[in-house]
Amino acid sequence: MASAADQATALKNDGNKAFAAHDWPKAIDLYTKAIELNDKEPAFFTNRAQAYIKSEAYGYAIADATKAAELNPKFVKAYFRRAVAHAAILRPKDAVQDLRKCVTLDPTNKDAKLKLAECQKIVRQLNFYAAIEVGDEPSAAEGLDLNSMTVEPDYDGVKLGEEITQEFIDDMIERFKSGKKIHRKYVYQIVIAVKKIVYEEPTMVEMKIPDDVKLTVCGDTHGQYYDLMELFRLNGRPSEKHWYLFNGDFVDRGSWSTEIALLLYAYKWLRPSGMFLNRGNHETDDMNKVYGFEGECKAKYNERVFKLFSESFSALPLATLIGTRYLVLHGGLFSDDNVTLDDIRKVNRHAQRQPGQSGLMMEMLWTDPQTAPGRGPSKRGVGMQFGPDVTKRFCEKNGLDAIIRSHEVRMDGYEEEHDGKCITVFSAPKYCDQTENRGAYINIGPDYKLDFHQFDAVPHPPIRPMAYANNSLMSMM
Repeated sequence: MASAADQATALKNDGNKAFAAHDWPKAIDLYTKAIELNDKEPAFFTNRAQAYIKSEAYGYAIADATKAAELNPKFVKAYFRRAVAHAAILRPKDAVQDLRKCVTLDPTNKDAKLKLAECQKIVRQLNFYAAIEVGDEPSAAEGLDLNSMTVEPDYDGVKLGEEITQEFIDDMIERFKSGKKIHRKYVYQIVIAVKKIVYEEPTMVEMKIPDDVKLTVCGDTHGQYYDLMELFRLNGRPSEKHWYLFNGDFVDRGSWSTEIALLLYAYKWLRPSGMFLNRGNHETDDMNKVYGFEGECKAKYNERVFKLFSESFSALPLATLIGTRYLVLHGGLFSDDNVTLDDIRKVNRHAQRQPGQSGLMMEMLWTDPQTAPGRGPSKRGVGMQFGPDVTKRFCEKNGLDAIIRSHEVRMDGYEEEHDGKCITVFSAPKYCDQTENRGAYINIGPDYKLDFHQFDAVPHPPIRPMAYANNSLMSMM
């Protein structure tokens, strides 16, 4: 019979095969089994750390890389993996420390030297932004005279007047499919109109499904425009009798984020009470600066467009209550059992534009479920995790059947956890062209029964994910 060490090596090799097939959960499981048989091999921990990075469990990756460095303080890969995870959760100062260690241990490591210089540049930029930050900047819409802005005669799309039309949206969908843009005047009109609409909505929107209406709940779409088109092809586009709720993370990572944001906003303008938009953790300035949306806005339009989107994102509701049955929010539940729906209603999102490092807004955008009871540290390194008992108490206290959240890839596109009281839905299949996951959406009728549907990714033009991202950090992943 093979020794424990040999069995562990075989499991690690199987983990490498699963990793090569982009099945991160399977790779993590196999590396974990290898570690259970042999917890003295640092490479097992750095391999699992890399799989955690791919599945965005950056907190777990940091823990594994730290363990590898403890087992072998001269293991360059351990510090490099930890630097990558620190950079991913926007801690470039910590990444700089680890990269310095890499260079000290291996002065010939060109990759570590390059990444160190890039991270040091990011730190300097962040220090500069912090130094010049002012409290109440004027709106990016100030001084924007839309009436005098002309659309060039050679613009070949449908014209937009004072109000949005279905004809304009249909034309915009086709323009975006063929790689065209809409005129920046129309971008300004759409974003400004929708900011006004969502600003007036409550922090927790409360809606009921009429007898003749179907509601579709979608999770993260992350700039995967062609996959959103596939979802609409299979399930139908938004209409008077077919409402949609998009549960955050419309933007970043995928390279058609402006197209998705503009399309969802156009539908919101056309039917304010039939298109619901929750804020996600990627509808925030710090994520947009790194994960691509800011760069995409500037590349396709201009900086003002990004600033207008930023203002509109901070005005988005944080949750939607469907009937009295389902609370839909991007991340999850809270560090305090006493939080109620009333507490969510009272969150003043207009006073606190960005979620920060603590508080209800941050937890609503960032937390994740766990299988163990109670609460635990976040696998992401941001927020925390909540167990089935936490979910059960919250639902019982607030008279809910379940919470519906997004925020995490699920290989089947959705997952029912915590005895069916915590449901995750994710609508970006083959996420970032790297993860072999399906996408999903949930249809809910007037009977409030959940009807799950899965779909697969479709081909898209040859533009890689995060093509507009801050490459100084993204090239590390």
